[in-house]
Amino acid sequence: MDIVVLTKGVPDFREGKVSFDEHGHLERGKTPTVMNPNDRFAMKAALQTKVRSGGKITVMSMGPPGYKEILQEAMNIYADELYLLSDREMAAADTWATAITICSAVEKLDPTPDIVFAGFKTADGETGHTGPQTSWALEWPIITHVVSLDVDVNERKIRAMRLVQGDIKEIETVEVDLPCFVIPDPEFEAEYPRASHRLRLQNLTEETQIRSDSYEETLTMWDHKELNLDPDFIGLDGSPTIVGRVDPIPKAPSDREAIIIDIESKSGLEEMLGIMAPFVGGR
Repeated sequence: MDIVVLTKGVPDFREGKVSFDEHGHLERGKTPTVMNPNDRFAMKAALQTKVRSGGKITVMSMGPPGYKEILQEAMNIYADELYLLSDREMAAADTWATAITICSAVEKLDPTPDIVFAGFKTADGETGHTGPQTSWALEWPIITHVVSLDVDVNERKIRAMRLVQGDIKEIETVEVDLPCFVIPDPEFEAEYPRASHRLRLQNLTEETQIRSDSYEETLTMWDHKELNLDPDFIGLDGSPTIVGRVDPIPKAPSDREAIIIDIESKSGLEEMLGIMAPFVGGR
């Protein structure tokens, strides 16, 4: 099994330092970045597939050189190889231009992947478009909102349980041929029913965490020339989306009221309990 996981860096909103240029485009090089949280479910689904069916996991991202650290973060979960698609021609891409770039990179891989996993949306754009658009460009079937999956290597099929329209109360089972695109839902839970699975998971986790210390040895970087992409169809020039407005992210107040209590002061503790009582039902 050859498996690809797509991941993306998103602003670390905990830092409160998100930078935009005059056109409303996120300046990723100036913004603290972390791996998109929903991509962790894609990573877990890929790792389950490797543990139970064997194979190799390639993690791929598109972004500035600083995204190397995002790939290292992904490798801590699991990766055999890392790919970063990066140059100035790819900058400021919308989901469509991103999908075209990723599609070209997936097609360049040898051998052709059996499954591509992706998070169902990112914490910055939240469009959920990149995965389905990449699947469309590859002309592969896609299963979204996956909560459970099983791969039949011999029949080259994947059987999955998915939420119907994202409703956790309604689940359907679907089956598609490989290669295919899979988008796990945040409700996805990896399953390791056999003791041999759990032992292999432990071994693979230990291996990848050791490998992440020297992750650049497994990292390949491709620019638009290596992917044979026309700059007019990628990055900002190839993006049909126009940013109309960017609303600033509200910041928490810098000054907060605080009451300092001396734990040796009985009266002080009683005063604090009196303040807190209405919030805990008076108990």
